[in-house]
Amino acid sequence: MLSNTVRVKQKNGINFLFDHNNRLIRNKPWLGELFSFLYDRIMEKSVFPKKFSASVEEHYKILNEIFAGVTGKMIIELATGTGDAVRFLRKENTYAGVDISSGLLRIAKKRFDNFGYNDFELYNADACKTPFTDNIFDVAVCNLSLNFIHDVDGFITELQRILKTNGIFYCSVPVPERKQSKAVIHGNLYEIDELKALFGKKNFTFETFPYRNGALLYFKAILNNRGF
Repeated sequence: MLSNTVRVKQKNGINFLFDHNNRLIRNKPWLGELFSFLYDRIMEKSVFPKKFSASVEEHYKILNEIFAGVTGKMIIELATGTGDAVRFLRKENTYAGVDISSGLLRIAKKRFDNFGYNDFELYNADACKTPFTDNIFDVAVCNLSLNFIHDVDGFITELQRILKTNGIFYCSVPVPERKQSKAVIHGNLYEIDELKALFGKKNFTFETFPYRNGALLYFKAILNNRGF
């Protein structure tokens, strides 16, 4: 599953990447590592009600409906966060999670263990430069983080590389046309038509789900061919 050009060392259940000089590849998370333990509370008490004007309960209800039939798949989650994927991904899947924050990954490790997931790996890595081989995953997921990706075009190119043909990318993300006018949502917000165009030029078929939950858009993008 890992590229043979990648050096990985595991510590406390988290895989860290090293360059060809055996130096740790460091990533700067958007939220300081010291505040990792507050992440879930910030999302539930502030971000969802005040910025997204959305219901966190409805969010996970929607994700459970979307992923209800996804079993026995090779799944990568880009921006794992604190491991809230345990709330909507079935245990029958093989899971790889990537995040630039080792603090969040430590919380995710405990969560996956506590929920009885056996077949999972966590990697401290950039979502635009994952350590995996080509054409390996059936499904990719990015939950509430696409607006924080620093290079969306590079991110989609990476999806195109690691997904199998007909692989599916599932995403939830705030979009400007659905947010309250006074709400301040950090990161780069893309309109629905912009997202469709970005994925379309990388050979993905873009499809929105009909769910409405505040500023959030739920969509999937199916890879028609890998283009290499």
